[in-house]
Amino acid sequence: MPPKRKRRRTKRESSPERSRIESLSHDGRGIARVDGKTVFVEGALPGEDVIFVRYRRRGSFDEGRMTQCLEASPDRVDPRCPSFGICGGCSLQHMAHEAQIRVKEQAMLENLKHFGRVEPEEILPPLTGPVWGYRRSARLGVRYVRKKGMVLVGFRERNSSFIADMEHCDILDSSVGGLLMELRALVGGMNAFMAVPQIEVSVGDEAGALIFRHLQPLEPEEEEMLGAFSEKCGLKVYLQSGGPDTVRPLCGEWGETLVYRVDHGRCGIFFRPGDFIQVNGGLNRQMVLQAMRMLDPGPGEHVLDLFCGLGNFSLPAARRAKTLTGVEGSASMVDRALKNAWVNGVDNAVFYTSDLNADFQSASWSDRRYHKILLDPPRSGALEIVRQMSVFRAARIVYVSCNPATLARDAGELVHNGGYRFTYAGIMDMFPHTAHVEAMAVFDR
Repeated sequence: MPPKRKRRRTKRESSPERSRIESLSHDGRGIARVDGKTVFVEGALPGEDVIFVRYRRRGSFDEGRMTQCLEASPDRVDPRCPSFGICGGCSLQHMAHEAQIRVKEQAMLENLKHFGRVEPEEILPPLTGPVWGYRRSARLGVRYVRKKGMVLVGFRERNSSFIADMEHCDILDSSVGGLLMELRALVGGMNAFMAVPQIEVSVGDEAGALIFRHLQPLEPEEEEMLGAFSEKCGLKVYLQSGGPDTVRPLCGEWGETLVYRVDHGRCGIFFRPGDFIQVNGGLNRQMVLQAMRMLDPGPGEHVLDLFCGLGNFSLPAARRAKTLTGVEGSASMVDRALKNAWVNGVDNAVFYTSDLNADFQSASWSDRRYHKILLDPPRSGALEIVRQMSVFRAARIVYVSCNPATLARDAGELVHNGGYRFTYAGIMDMFPHTAHVEAMAVFDR
């Protein structure tokens, strides 16, 4: 007897209620307070008078969705994407981009004050770049939907594991965003259509690639279909049968990899499909230039780049400094950074693999003084690093953050316990039309 299929749980909605929206949450929902309880309202903006229904009740807050906007915010605009509100790829397409920037800057400053008890002496102008077609790295879900009788390809629905039924995506790089229907037809025409759960997008300045994750071996005919698609769309195709180390080109050996350029085009950062790169290429170019202006490494200075990855900041810094030491937790990324230094003719940079979430003072790279330090940690931040930062006696630290809460925590540690002044901070709009906040902060002794 076949197992029973799980039924999709429906949301039990309350009767319509009316409220004014006070502010915006970290994930882009409006915040209302009704009878002393906080309600997060999807689709609502600060200052709006709305009708909403609650669909989930929790102990300290409820969740709801707007059904009618009685008084719209001047920042409200018509979303460009017909899938907005369903697809989880964007949360702020209904807000003017200028207002998105204001909200993100406010979120950064509030986090710094609340979690770190710190404020920058000066706020840097926001860094902005392309707002459409900016996503050069993404993981697209793939699923056969029996009720629709078709394969869907795209981002997941908001607050759901289901794939959004979308025909195109305006935030994906233009080489990929218009191919969703073709990808649906391609996977749907394969015998393994139920065994392809994900397509990963990686796009460089000159070429792009798609990694097809497959849970069962592909037949020769299916690989031929992928090869024909690759030739037609101009994107390289890779296959992934297991973990990251199983990624391989559909045809031939690895050969030439993808590349993007930074530092006015003087540094080419080569990477493999699936490697971590900054999502927004245009914004990344500006971010690297601002980091170099803030770090200002001199020809007689030793610079330390923590969480260095492929060398995104390392190589531009090495061109300006006496020496550059890059440290990264992933051995494969360190290998890529070494090769990037060689390809770019950078001979004053060395790279190490090291666990940056542990005590590192016994590591060989830590037994020296660094004049300047740059760090670009993951969302969890760099608390262990900043607690040990005083051993380097660096005059300036540039901190690139993808999470305002952990930036605030680490900034508080540097200021209150590390002996640093908090001189600059500013946001970077790496993910337009989302509530995601990236920032750059500068600390001086």
